[in-house]
Amino acid sequence: MTFLNKRNLLLFFALSTLSANSQISDVSELVGKEKDSNPVQSAVPFLTIAPDSRAGAMGDAGVATSPDANSMHWNPAKYAFVEHKTGLSLTFTPWLRNLVDDIYLAYLSGYQRIDKQQVIGGSLLYFSLGDIIFTDNYGEQTGQVHRAREFAIDGAYTRLFSKVISGSVAFRFIHSNLAGYGTIGDFESKPGISYATDVSTYYQKNVVAGETEGILAFGLNISNIGTKISYTEETDEFIPINMRLGSAYTFKIDQYNWLTITAEGNKLLVPTTPEYFNIGEIDRNGDTVRGGDEIIKWGKDPNVSVAAGMFQSFYDAPGIAENGRRNVFKEELQEVTYSLGTEYWYNKQFAIRAGYFNENLRKGNRKYYTVGLGLRLNTLGLDFAYLIPRYYNNNPMANTVRFSLIFNLATQTPNKKQ
Repeated sequence: MTFLNKRNLLLFFALSTLSANSQISDVSELVGKEKDSNPVQSAVPFLTIAPDSRAGAMGDAGVATSPDANSMHWNPAKYAFVEHKTGLSLTFTPWLRNLVDDIYLAYLSGYQRIDKQQVIGGSLLYFSLGDIIFTDNYGEQTGQVHRAREFAIDGAYTRLFSKVISGSVAFRFIHSNLAGYGTIGDFESKPGISYATDVSTYYQKNVVAGETEGILAFGLNISNIGTKISYTEETDEFIPINMRLGSAYTFKIDQYNWLTITAEGNKLLVPTTPEYFNIGEIDRNGDTVRGGDEIIKWGKDPNVSVAAGMFQSFYDAPGIAENGRRNVFKEELQEVTYSLGTEYWYNKQFAIRAGYFNENLRKGNRKYYTVGLGLRLNTLGLDFAYLIPRYYNNNPMANTVRFSLIFNLATQTPNKKQ
């Protein structure tokens, strides 16, 4: 439960971002380095949370792993290679329980094969930030209560282009209701609405290395390419446009045992916050910077169009000061998060999973290990994931668990020869 008045309305919007990204992993590691921290920020960051237990147990890696009902989030192009005609998945994740006890993420995803080349998919992602009790400037409750919530509805069309390559286009409606309609102090608040699309591709091929059979896969998904979102008339924000690129290799150990290793990188394609001149400094025109001025010292102007922001995101970082110069490329590399995961299957019925997620200290410092289990019995499956932070000191992500139910509702299709 959160208390909200006009003085902390904007703080609450920032808190919703922190709640989704959990960017502070270890306070002690950040001491003395706060001024160097420059995470990439966007609205509706709930769109970047791993919504299912399988990928959540593999370090949040899923762009190139084998397809399942949850491929809608990671790479809907994978649906072209799915084994069953119809699939459905439901996941529930209690979120940041070390901070608040009424935040959770729910995810419903599924697909339907049309024919050998075409598949359609869809999903609903719902994020509840709990109840907000509004207060006045003196901390007295006004009696106004609001349930903050966000959701996204997706639909995708996937097509097989050849025996080894597929592509997909997805469309998304995003609704973010953090404070509802009304006036809070000097702010006129309203729910934010955005529309977005995903463009993705997937490559999967059977290979033989020596005497070992395997499956090699690559995946690319550029997601949330969409309009900016606004909660007031005065401001608008980028949604988390994201590029996800990865690869996976599955070894056939024998008839009953399979092992998958996967790795992927992610980069937000939104502008990086520039570094501004401080009050009292002399700008490049020789003028003294005064209060209220926002003059960029290093970096690029973040107030650009969506298309310009996507391209600019590859070179707009303020850069890291080294030997009197600014190393922009080094900071851009720091904005890439990395995921490593592994999955072992026995007889396609029982799975053990593990992974690691890494984010640079200056860009959020999320670092955690993940483990999980999977079980398949005929048409029903169950997945479980558990998150282990690398740093435990007051970490809001500690003890995060996910539970997924998988339903394969139609007969299995024959395996494709590749």
